[in-house]
Amino acid sequence: MKRRRWRIRKKIVGTVERPRMSVRFTNKNIYVQFIDDDAGNTIASVSTRAKSANGLAANAAGAVEIGKLAGEAAKSAGIETAVFDRSGARFHGKVKALAEAAREAGLKL
Repeated sequence: MKRRRWRIRKKIVGTVERPRMSVRFTNKNIYVQFIDDDAGNTIASVSTRAKSANGLAANAAGAVEIGKLAGEAAKSAGIETAVFDRSGARFHGKVKALAEAAREAGLKL
């Protein structure tokens, strides 16, 4: 898993115009960050631990809701396009649900 994450990460770089949307799933929570790698800053972030998420779990339904919140957070930070960093997770199930919900919220990945 770690080697897959490194292999993906060396090809993906976020900039101010197009930040990296880093998605991380744990057993209990989902974390999404929009990162400018040039400056090393996190522009916006959303997680299931935030008060706005109110009791969401790290399942497909929670991923859809977090994807919508991530799209809204990106829009409020002035982000229209992002590079999707799945952190080594395969693109199906929860990861795919989150990405599709972010696209429906108006974010271009």
